[in-house]
Amino acid sequence: MPLSKFRSHISSIKGFFFAAASAVCYGMNPLGALHLYEQGYLPDTVLFYRFLMAALLLFAVLVAKGSHFKISFAEFKVLLVFGFLFASSSLPFYTSFNYMDAGLASTLLFLYPLEVAILMAIFFKEKIKKWTWISIAISMLGVALLYKGGGSTPLNPIGLLFVFISSLAYAIYMVMANFVNLKMGAVKMTFYAICFCLVFLLLYSIILGSGMPPLLHETSSLGWSFMLGLVPTTLSLIFMVKAVKIIGSTPTAILGALEPITAVSIGVLVFNEVLTPRLVLGIILILASTTLIAITKAKQ
Repeated sequence: MPLSKFRSHISSIKGFFFAAASAVCYGMNPLGALHLYEQGYLPDTVLFYRFLMAALLLFAVLVAKGSHFKISFAEFKVLLVFGFLFASSSLPFYTSFNYMDAGLASTLLFLYPLEVAILMAIFFKEKIKKWTWISIAISMLGVALLYKGGGSTPLNPIGLLFVFISSLAYAIYMVMANFVNLKMGAVKMTFYAICFCLVFLLLYSIILGSGMPPLLHETSSLGWSFMLGLVPTTLSLIFMVKAVKIIGSTPTAILGALEPITAVSIGVLVFNEVLTPRLVLGIILILASTTLIAITKAKQ
């Protein structure tokens, strides 16, 4: 095998590893969030400390690497929008945990590849193929099964709305990420996006939420906040950016199926969430529909 081809194979393997690692890391969100909810913290407070910990971690990494923090005004505007989209996706997603099982919320969030396809059709005139319509129909059937599937916390229309807002914001972010080429590393880009996200979350908390975030006094609260900042935020975002640069957004989206699988596993094993055969079928249909649309786009 030629050396160049061997290096290409190694690079692809690294890309798929980064994509899988990003998905598994992001699926760990319920593990930290639900433990903090049990301690009495509200979603806006949990998210504030999640992103604060992530910002501090990334700041330390940038300092250790000797990176500069200067950005242009054009980059500032893009990163500001990224921060807003992070906040608009994270807050409804975490709030949905109060209305449905976290595993189901994570599965419904995975509808974003279909929303990306629809957004591309509306705003960039991409033709919606036959397989896209089939994927949409399959996903809607899966949602219908989840809606009537039972479980420890039945699917709630309010929770469904929150997850839809969350997935739509993430879909918009994915579309932007495909068309905006920032000349900076993954760590620096993630750091600034998270910092701007923190600003939006703080404004929401003060104006519409529970007020200024309270201090975390318990060691376990600090520990879970650190875990949220490190695993489903810092590591997940950095791995995702690296994966997209190596293998592209479509294969990364396909491996994103590991996100809800991880979250469902945590919900069942740690928080005693109930899975009925109907719920399992609904989850499988949603994962199948998003994987189908991702594979179809990859062949175009």
